[in-house]
Amino acid sequence: MAMIPSFFDNRRGTIFDPFTWEPFKDFPFPPSSLVSHENSAFVSTRIDWKETPEAHVFKADLPGLKKEEVKVEVEDDRVLQISGERKVEKEDKSDTWHRVERSSGKFLRRFRLPENAKVDEVKASMENGVLTVTVPKEEVKKPDVKAIEISG
Repeated sequence: MAMIPSFFDNRRGTIFDPFTWEPFKDFPFPPSSLVSHENSAFVSTRIDWKETPEAHVFKADLPGLKKEEVKVEVEDDRVLQISGERKVEKEDKSDTWHRVERSSGKFLRRFRLPENAKVDEVKASMENGVLTVTVPKEEVKKPDVKAIEISG
């Protein structure tokens, strides 16, 4: 005989509601107020990568960061690395915080560049909180085509 799933929770004597179920309710997670904002990852760093006929172009939204707080590096094995840190705002003991939504901390993003990238000619600029990294591409040589006359 097949078992029919029951939405009645015998332990609590209530009907199971999948929309209000909290699967992690009984796990020992610290309350969010105890989590240090200093250690929270600045994970919202989104980066677009597009390829044009001339270059690979990376754009990162880094609002509130100065160019001195951002590093752009190319490693030997053709890896572009973009990193930085948003410092925690200094707190005044007389301030009352109602909401803290802006993230702080370090971020690091890495991208393996293709073979056609000119890693010695990488340029970076920052304007209005947007970092643009341009990696020129080597010109693809078109193979020389020689027509062969067919005899016969």
